[in-house]
Amino acid sequence: MSTDATQEQAVTLTELAAKEVQTIIASQELDAEKVRLRIGVKGGGCSGFSYLLDLTETQKETDEVFEQHGIKIIIDPKSLLYLAGVTVDFKDEIMGRGFVFNNPNASSSCGCGSSFSV
Repeated sequence: MSTDATQEQAVTLTELAAKEVQTIIASQELDAEKVRLRIGVKGGGCSGFSYLLDLTETQKETDEVFEQHGIKIIIDPKSLLYLAGVTVDFKDEIMGRGFVFNNPNASSSCGCGSSFSV
């Protein structure tokens, strides 16, 4: 478990995004006590890296663990390097609905908002 104050706020999950995660957990009848929201990055996408969101019960020993708005968040150390300062929000608009990443570290991002470069 992370105890470094700067690491604890490495990623911000908005209240609206947390409510959507809770809705998904309930609709899929998952165990809210065991489920974690894994946030990460992987190589690929139209800008070099793409974001990863996953509900999982699997947590690695090396994962950083945070909790925001009742959601337990896990991030692997490599992804944390790219995600420091990122805000994960949820938008429900006429043009679509989904999770949105606001990454101040990205030098560019694609039109779909799901990939970025640094």
